[in-house]
Amino acid sequence: MSAQDEAIGRATQACAEAANNLTQAGIRPETLATYIPPRKAFLRTKPAKFEPLGEVWRLGTLLLTSSGDLYAAGSATRSAERGRPGYQSNSREERREIAAAALKAGYPIGTPVNYDAIPLPLNQETLTHTAEDLPLALSEGEVRVRWRAGAPIQGAQTLQSYLAERVTLLVEKA
Repeated sequence: MSAQDEAIGRATQACAEAANNLTQAGIRPETLATYIPPRKAFLRTKPAKFEPLGEVWRLGTLLLTSSGDLYAAGSATRSAERGRPGYQSNSREERREIAAAALKAGYPIGTPVNYDAIPLPLNQETLTHTAEDLPLALSEGEVRVRWRAGAPIQGAQTLQSYLAERVTLLVEKA
C-alpha cells in the first residue's frame, strides 16, 4: 500500500467518524439538491425546480453526507415564498426565484437547501489532479483542505484536523 493510499484511507476514516459524531450529537443535516433553472419548452417556459439528492452537513467549504461522502459547497438558499417583485436588482430577484423553487419542491419555509455542489470522491485520481478551485488535494502525504478557491495547498490543514475542528464547532454551538 502506497503512502497516498494510506492518506486516502485516513481521510475516508475521518469522514466516516465526523458523520458518526454529528449523527450521535443530534445535529440536523441540511438538504442537498440539484437546481434545474427555468428553460424554454415550445411556447412556454418551464419553471425552475429542485431535485433532492439527500442530506448533508455544511462544514465550511465542504459538505459531508451521513455515509461520509464529500462535496465542495456550491450555492445555498432557504426556501421561501416568492413575494411581490421589488425590482431592487436582478440578482435579488433571481435569488427570490430560487428560494421559491425550493418551496415549490416541497421544502418547508426556512429550510436550507444546498445546490450546485461538486462531488469530491476520495480517490487517488481525483486528489492528485484536483483543480485549484476545488477545496481538496493530496499534498505532503496527506489529504489537505484549501480554505478558499485558489489558495495554495502546501501547508494547508489536513482533512482530519479540519473535520475535527468543524464538527467540534457545530456540536458546541448546538
